[in-house]
This record gives sequence, C-alpha cells and structure tokens, in this order.
Amino acid sequence: MVKPITILSVVASFFATPALSQDWTGFYAGGELGFADLDASPGPSDSGFIGGFLTGYDYDLGDWVVGAGLDYDFSDISLGTTDVDSIYRVKARGGYKAGDGLIYATTGYAHIDTDNAGDDGGYFIGGGYERLLSDQFSVGGELLYHMIENFNSGAVDIDGTSVQFRGSFRF
Repeated sequence: MVKPITILSVVASFFATPALSQDWTGFYAGGELGFADLDASPGPSDSGFIGGFLTGYDYDLGDWVVGAGLDYDFSDISLGTTDVDSIYRVKARGGYKAGDGLIYATTGYAHIDTDNAGDDGGYFIGGGYERLLSDQFSVGGELLYHMIENFNSGAVDIDGTSVQFRGSFRF
C-alpha cells in the first residue's frame, strides 16, 4: 500500500523542478476539465462538469507575456428543459511571469450552443495561473465569468462562472 506521505513527496518533487528557460513564446495545445455554474435570468440555473480542448499562441516580452487562444468545451449542464451542449471562447490574455509561472488576465468572446434553444454569444472575463513543468508542458488553473445578454434575441440573460484545470503541450 502506498502511504500518503509518499504520495505527497512525489507531488512536491514534481512541482519543485529546477528553473527553466522561462520562454513562453510559441504555440500550445492541450485539454481542460472543470466545473461551471450557469444561471438563466429569468429561469433556472444548473451546474456541472465541462471539459474540452484548447489551443493558442503566446509571445514573451521579457517580464510580460501576451497571447491569443481558442477553447472548446463540452458541457453536462441543463437549464430546465434545455441542455447546454458546448461553450467555446476566443481569448486574449496577458500576464506577468513569476518564476516558472504566469499570472494572467483574460477576456474575449464566449459562445454557448444548446440542444433546443439555439445558440448565442457574449463576453467573458477572468484570470488564471499557469506553470511550466518543462520547456514543452505546462499546467494551470483558470477562473472565468461569462455573460450572454438577451440569449438568442430573447428576454433571457445567461451568466455563469467556470473553474478549470488545464494542461498544455508547448511547441
């Protein structure tokens, strides 16, 4: 049987890697998995798992990094009789390098697709932290707030919050 202290030692050594070149310039692609809470106003609210794929490009400016990306998430969320099938985002991000990590803010366009109520877009804003584990792999977390007003030209606004764990291969 593996002892909890052994597991903690392995995890701690994994995150205690030596300093890397810290160059964030380049393409990345990976996956993300997390949780989202959506509210329709007026209407129901629900929460559930989301997860999908991400890709983008970062440019290292010294102490600062800027970039753009795309996320596509599948969803396990229902708003009453309507299932939210997917959410995609077109993103801009900028952040400050802190050691092997990047503390960043992000914003852009968010689009929600449903099974029977149509689809529509709005905006999102948020932030996150990403850490280079090697020159070719990074992990991080992200918190986003989404807002889609007058969904599908109707009287319903949809807002939501998502929290996701992300892993990326960097090229």
